[in-house]
Amino acid sequence: MQVKMSRRRFLVGTAQLGAGAAFLSLDIAQALGQNEGIGRSLIGELEGPEVITDEAAWPTSFSEAPDLAARVSAGDLPPVIERIGKHPLVIKPVHEIGRYGGSWRRAFTGPGDIPNGVRNASGPDNVLFFDYTAQNVVPNIARGWETSVDGKETLLFLREGMRWSDGEPFTANDFVFWFEDIYQNREIVASESDVLSPNGKPGRVEKVDDYTVKLSFDEPYSFIVEILAGYTDLGGSSSAGSYGMGLFAPAHYLKIFLPKYGDADKIAADAAAAGYDNWVLYFHAKSDWALNPDLPVVTPWKVTRPINEAVWEFERNPYSVWVDTAGNQLPYIDKISFGLAENLELVNLRVIAGEYDWQERHVDIRKLPVLLQNQQAQNYKVYIDPSDHGSDLMLSLNQSYEADSEIARWLQNVNVRRALSLGIDRDELNEIFFLGIGQPRSIVAADSNKYNPGAKYGKLWATKDVEKANALLDEAGLTKRDGAGYRLRTDGKGRLTFEIASYAGALLPYGEMSESIRTQWRVIGINARVTEGERNMVDTRTRNNDVQIFAFVGDGSDHLFAFPWNIIPVWAGSPIGPLWGAWYASKGQQGVEPDAVMKEILAKYTAALVASDEDRIRLGKEIWAALVDNVYCIGGVGLSPAYGGIRVVKNTMGNVPARQYNGPDAKTSAQSRLMSVFFK
Repeated sequence: MQVKMSRRRFLVGTAQLGAGAAFLSLDIAQALGQNEGIGRSLIGELEGPEVITDEAAWPTSFSEAPDLAARVSAGDLPPVIERIGKHPLVIKPVHEIGRYGGSWRRAFTGPGDIPNGVRNASGPDNVLFFDYTAQNVVPNIARGWETSVDGKETLLFLREGMRWSDGEPFTANDFVFWFEDIYQNREIVASESDVLSPNGKPGRVEKVDDYTVKLSFDEPYSFIVEILAGYTDLGGSSSAGSYGMGLFAPAHYLKIFLPKYGDADKIAADAAAAGYDNWVLYFHAKSDWALNPDLPVVTPWKVTRPINEAVWEFERNPYSVWVDTAGNQLPYIDKISFGLAENLELVNLRVIAGEYDWQERHVDIRKLPVLLQNQQAQNYKVYIDPSDHGSDLMLSLNQSYEADSEIARWLQNVNVRRALSLGIDRDELNEIFFLGIGQPRSIVAADSNKYNPGAKYGKLWATKDVEKANALLDEAGLTKRDGAGYRLRTDGKGRLTFEIASYAGALLPYGEMSESIRTQWRVIGINARVTEGERNMVDTRTRNNDVQIFAFVGDGSDHLFAFPWNIIPVWAGSPIGPLWGAWYASKGQQGVEPDAVMKEILAKYTAALVASDEDRIRLGKEIWAALVDNVYCIGGVGLSPAYGGIRVVKNTMGNVPARQYNGPDAKTSAQSRLMSVFFK
């Protein structure tokens, strides 16, 4: 008999997790109660710092951290006014002017956890970025932009006098160097990026003058502004420099690692001595913000100990261009120290024990009751940041799978996909794995999202209906069952069994969730086999077209066109169909041509990148409607804080937003301008 566990019963069990945790107190139990909705009282109003663009409101005098002032006095640094330049990046803190000092303690899980640093220590270094709502683009590394009337050209206005972290000027030359010597070098970057080649037509990066860069395209491409602001190939060197992208790079430093400018034999010898098979791999390592402390950067903090050590450490960049409205050069905090935690359980035990100053990444929602109970004892506060993406649990059904023709046949059958979705009890998943705080739904983004096609799509094919699921499977031809009630393959090779694969040690327990789904599918006669693997191994299997169903998060889909990776097969690693993704990325030269519906979706996606805002919204609605109706991905539970939205912050920190936007395109928590956070 299947037992459905109530949230109350589950909380009593989870309340015993963590060192020294006892049962929930009455007030916490009430806060998590069935009637209130778990943690709703903990969800504050969205807020954040502001970028001040009115130069008349900028400060006219400037100060700096004591350690930098001492270096100025010693003659080791020029005065702060010379380091920030003529056009500083002025931030109005969310609450108050802060004070200097302190080391921010965080957790990371190893060399693969680069996004952890990008989200929290990179600023970020996009030329443009989102405001704290993640809905509006504002100046960032560039002080402004201008798009031509025909939409074919966008000018980026740089900050005069801005410098790299080693004091060298940051100018348009660094953009041209990146474009001509890195991006267009096919040994470094194997193929054009689609975000710089809208509609397959390559864009150009040119210097107008030292502080003006021109991006030119053959077709209107006003959406380039949002691409520059997002977590994309053009989203700054901290997140994209390691693979040759980013839009700019420190020419004065990296030229010596290019055979075009240096001694090719010496570069090859240096690469070999450093343990790299060739100069290209060596160049990528030298361009890696997380790995190379010598790399000049424009981020507010720079690496002092690389990510492949037990402590990944940053210290303030003396040439940081950020200042507050009182003229204090940011960041306030001296250092960020990421301590290695080998597994997620260890991260969470340390969070519960109050060992980190601000941690949201890798915090398990199922620890929320214990975290709440320990707030006072450990002097921290729990914040809840729900997301706008439709699924924190999403099953991607591989449409290009080929290894087993019988499995491929049913994965490619829309009615089978719909039946699998109808066979899931999302309410149960929400209760057990999301503490009831999520919303059972399809993969579509929130109803308030500008691309959402209508309220009905949140539930389309996404409510439990065993009778309808069984009817769809029978209609598809899966009518024969074995003695245990499982449906049989039509090729006579026994029970039909799908594999659900996931990452071991992911932020959420996708393996456990998959086991629950496997149990739920029994009532419609579907068998499943659940596997977990190390992230790189699973990614390799995905690229090799070997994964049938992949369980993961659908985050970023609320920014449909800037972050399509999880729901549209636009790249060769797409779990929806890696061969479909290869077909799209290679413009039909590789991979497998998608079915008619997905071809139309991809065509609309391509068209939307060069469309007007009005047409892009229309196309976005049409794409979402087709994706949801055809169930290439099965939505589970979404609009929750489970993926990066359980934020635990020490009460000693100031300028902490009551709620922050939660999504990868905004590099959360970067949109909260963490250089303005301080220790009280």
